[in-house]
Amino acid sequence: MIIDTHCHIYNSEMENAEEIIKEALKEDIFMILNGTDPKSNEEVLELSQSYENVYAALGYFYTFADEIRDEDILLLDNQLENDKVIAVGEIGLDYYKGKENRGKQIELFKKMLSLAEKHELPVIVHSRKAMQDTYDIIKEHKAVGSMHSYQGSAEMAREFIKLGFYIGIGGTVTHNNNKKTRNMLKKIGVNHILLETDSPYLPPEEKRGEQNTPLNLKYIIKKIAEELDIEEKEVMEKTTKNAQRLFKI
Repeated sequence: MIIDTHCHIYNSEMENAEEIIKEALKEDIFMILNGTDPKSNEEVLELSQSYENVYAALGYFYTFADEIRDEDILLLDNQLENDKVIAVGEIGLDYYKGKENRGKQIELFKKMLSLAEKHELPVIVHSRKAMQDTYDIIKEHKAVGSMHSYQGSAEMAREFIKLGFYIGIGGTVTHNNNKKTRNMLKKIGVNHILLETDSPYLPPEEKRGEQNTPLNLKYIIKKIAEELDIEEKEVMEKTTKNAQRLFKI
């Protein structure tokens, strides 16, 4: 088993979602689908009920911060009771694209973390140009989870790891110009990482310009093995165990 811990394989993101899920199952690839708003959360839930290799992470993304209503929070609170839901995500902060509403982003992020605490679920966190605020807020809530598509330093990664977080490594680790992620990877090692694709986004170097899918995990595994000078089998085994431990799969 290989686990893609972060992807958006559902119909509102891609036309061939179910076809991809079926192909992944043939390769023994399991995936955690991440919702970002009420519509995608519902799609994720439905797919998780239909396919044995699909788990659900439900949450409200920073792009939803200006629209959030009490009834949306109540809806999500109820959905998190589903047995196939193993995390709250994708949630987080983005000051690169959302500088003008930081306050509302932070308010929503805190609500998501509180729901995760209530349901005793890990979180899957997006943080762009907001690493210190993300860290400080997470620390207040005593959350554990995954730092999705992590873009920070190795030093900050270690601080998240101390809190009980794993670092999500995806297709960008293969990009020729991304020495920062590869250097960070070498400093934290395979015991603290998770595999992810963020499909249909962020394809690996070998598939630039194409729709990304969980089938491209092999390129990420290969690059991680090369950078850490270990066997690909070890990367697969340890990242799978990391995911199973965190998400209780």
